[in-house]
Amino acid sequence: MTTALITGSTAGIGAAFARRLAADGHDLVLVARDTKRLREQATELHDRHGIEAEVLTADLAADDGIEAVAARLSDLRNPVDLLVNNAGFGNKGHYLDVPMADELRMLKVHCEAVLRLTSAAAESMRTRGRGGIVNVASVAAFVPRGTYGASKAWVVQFTQGAARDMAGSGVRLMALCPGFVRTEFHERAGMGTANIPNWMWLDADKLVAAALADLARGKTLSIPDPRYKALMGVVKVAPRALLGGITSRTGRRYGPQ
Repeated sequence: MTTALITGSTAGIGAAFARRLAADGHDLVLVARDTKRLREQATELHDRHGIEAEVLTADLAADDGIEAVAARLSDLRNPVDLLVNNAGFGNKGHYLDVPMADELRMLKVHCEAVLRLTSAAAESMRTRGRGGIVNVASVAAFVPRGTYGASKAWVVQFTQGAARDMAGSGVRLMALCPGFVRTEFHERAGMGTANIPNWMWLDADKLVAAALADLARGKTLSIPDPRYKALMGVVKVAPRALLGGITSRTGRRYGPQ
């Protein structure tokens, strides 16, 4: 039986990955900051699907949290076959309105943690000659929209570059770029969603199904919805100044969690 490790597993896209992978018979390592919610999630998935669900409490904004998860990914005696780097958050406010400590914390979670955990998993997977890594980014990676978008652009570029370097190793890497998903993300960040059109909202379970299908096909970039694929096609040819104005009206944050 294979094992998947999911960061930010207790809500949103992470929880959808956990549900789908458990239903498919994968054992899980569930990672988040809230031990109580993790244990409740692990019990529910075990009882419903008969899989083993390990709980790992870790804050990926702290070095010891990243180190704990990296150590689990490096354990060759209990190997992880699929890593889903999903943990993330947004800051409410424009550039210079957000405290520098909050911006740096975001970069720690979105960039440093993704780099270190991907590297730990990829090294272990390369030794075994197989494995998969999904790094959850956002369509915000493709529009000029502050630190959040910049950090997600880094995730996309890093993942695709690493995928090229790992070609032929048996390890697949893919950046997942969803749009707006109905999760706890916006509520936790104190962001309103009333100005977001209904057509822009995605279902987390359908998104995960499409993402896993793209990973199986060997894609290194997944935009798992025709609406957003079309929108990103427009983004490629639209003037950057126009895009900045549109994203300002639509909200500071595009994407998952």
